[in-house]
Amino acid sequence: MALSRRQFVGSAVAVAGAVGSMGATGFTSPLSPARLWREFEAAPTTHPQIPYVGKAGAHGGARRAPRPPVVANAVTYGATPDARRGATDVHGTDSAPAINRALLEAGERGGGTVLLPPGTYRIDDYLRIGHSGVVLRGAGSGRTTLLATRHLTELIGPYGSRYGGDKSSWSWAGGLVWLSPHTRHASLVTAIRDRAWPFEGWTGNRRDEWTTLTTLRPARRGDRSVTVEDPSALRRGQLVLLRLADDPGHTLLEHMAGGGPGPEAYTWDDKTKLTSYVPYEWPVRITGLAGRRVTLERPLPLDLRPEWDPRLVSGVLPLTGSGVVGLTLEAPAVPQSPHLLDKGFNGVTFQCAYDCWAEDVVVRHVDNGFGLVAASACTLRRTRVEGRGSHHPYFCREGAHDNLVEDFHIAARTVPAPAGTQLHGINVEGLSSHNVWSRGVMETGTFDTHRGMPFANVRTEITVENDGRHGGDASAGPLYGARFAHWNVTVTNGRAGLVKLDTVAPYSATVGISEVREFDQIDVPDFAGDLHARVEAYGSPESVRPRNLYEAQRALSGR
Repeated sequence: MALSRRQFVGSAVAVAGAVGSMGATGFTSPLSPARLWREFEAAPTTHPQIPYVGKAGAHGGARRAPRPPVVANAVTYGATPDARRGATDVHGTDSAPAINRALLEAGERGGGTVLLPPGTYRIDDYLRIGHSGVVLRGAGSGRTTLLATRHLTELIGPYGSRYGGDKSSWSWAGGLVWLSPHTRHASLVTAIRDRAWPFEGWTGNRRDEWTTLTTLRPARRGDRSVTVEDPSALRRGQLVLLRLADDPGHTLLEHMAGGGPGPEAYTWDDKTKLTSYVPYEWPVRITGLAGRRVTLERPLPLDLRPEWDPRLVSGVLPLTGSGVVGLTLEAPAVPQSPHLLDKGFNGVTFQCAYDCWAEDVVVRHVDNGFGLVAASACTLRRTRVEGRGSHHPYFCREGAHDNLVEDFHIAARTVPAPAGTQLHGINVEGLSSHNVWSRGVMETGTFDTHRGMPFANVRTEITVENDGRHGGDASAGPLYGARFAHWNVTVTNGRAGLVKLDTVAPYSATVGISEVREFDQIDVPDFAGDLHARVEAYGSPESVRPRNLYEAQRALSGR
C-alpha cells in the first residue's frame, strides 16, 4: 500500500524524534533559526556552504504555471479514449499520431493548450512537444491516462554512449513524452540513427553550434549584473548562455569545488568524462540593459575570470513556455532491464528547455521517470513515480541548472528488483548546478549524486527510505563540488550514505537530518584535507528552522 507523506514521516519518529535537538554544533531550539541560516541571511548570494537557489524553477519559481488558451482538443484530431491493457498487450486505437499532430499544429500556429479529455489512450509512438508555448493538458493524473506500448529503442533505435562500451544511453536520456526544440530534437534523432552518438546540450551534437554575442569583464559569484564589451547583440528579455572555458591548470574546475589545497592537489587530467563537460554553459535571461551594464535573471553561479574566457553566446534555439499537465503515463509492467541496458520505457523528459514545467503528472512502470537534460529553469510540481521500479526515478544531467522539483513522490516498487538491476533516486550529475528538490517523499531510492562534479544543489524537507546507490564512472571525477546543502531530511532506515555530507562533500552543509550511520555503499572524500563542510542540528529533522531552505530563500529574495 502506498503511504501518504504524513504516514511516511510518522514511521520515522523512532529514527529522528528520539534523538532530540542536540546536534553536532550544539543545541538548536525548535523555534530559533539555525546558525547557518543566520549566516546565509547576511550574505545570501556568496555564502561558502549554502547556494543561492531562491529563483530556481520556471519563471523564477512562480507558484502558478501559465495557462495558454486552448487551441485544440486531441479528440477532434482522432485521439480515442478506448484503450485497455490486456494480459499481454494493449487493446484500442493508437492515439499517438493524433496527439502529435495536434501538438505540432498548435506549435506552428504560435502555441496554446492541447486538451486531452478524460479517458485512457493507447500510444504506439512517443509524444513530442517541439515548439515553444505549447502545453499538453489532461483532465488530471487520475482521469487521463496514456498507455505506452513501445520503447525508444524500438521507436528511434539503439542509443550507444559517446564514451564507448555497450551501455544504452536510453538509461539516462529521452522520454515517451519528450519536450525539446523541434530542430534540436531532429538533429539528436538523426545522430542516434546514424550511430554518431551526440552531445545532448545547448550547443549542439558536437558542442560547436554557438556564436559569441559579447565577451565579459571580470565579476564575482553572486553578482546580479555584468559588464560586457559590446552590448549591440543583446536585448532585454533575451535568453543567452554564459560560457566559461577551463584553463590548462583546471582552475575553473577547482573553483567549482570550492578552491584551496584539496582541489589544487586533485588529479584532473585523467578525468576525461568530466573535462568533456567543460566549457560550462549556464542559460540565463537578460532582465536589464543600460549601456554596457547587463542585469541577469539570476545571480552569477561562479566567478568570471579572464583565464576562463567568459562570454555570452547564443546556442540552439530553446524551448520555452511549454509543459505537460494532468495525466498519467503508464508503460508495460515488463521486468526492469539490467543496469545501463534500459530500452527506453522512459517518462517525461525536458531537453534544451527553459521556463517549462510538468504538473500533476504520474509515471508508472518506467525505466527512468522524469528527466532534465541540459534543461534549466524548469519546474516539476506534484509529480510521482510508481510501479515495478525504476533505474533513475528523476535524472538531472548534461549541465542542467536552476530547476525545481517540489511535492514529488517516489513510491515503493510493486515487485522485487530483478538481479543485475540498479536503483538510484533523485539524480544530479554532469556539472549541473543550483537545482532544488523540495518537499518530497522517497519510499525508495537515494540522493544520487552521480559524479561529474555537480555543485551548488539543494535537497530540503524530504523523507527518504535511503536504499538506493549512486553511480558514475571514475573518469567523471568527483561526486560533489562545492555548496551542496541537505536541509531537514528524515531518513527512515538510518543510512548515512549520500545524505550526511560533512565527511565527503567540500564546502557543504548538512542541517537537520536524522541520526544515521554508514552502511552499504560507502564513499571516501575526493579531496584531501579540510573539506570546510558544516553540520548543524544533527539528529533533529523537522525541528530546524527554517524548515525548508528553498522556501526561506524565496521569502528572503522577495523582501
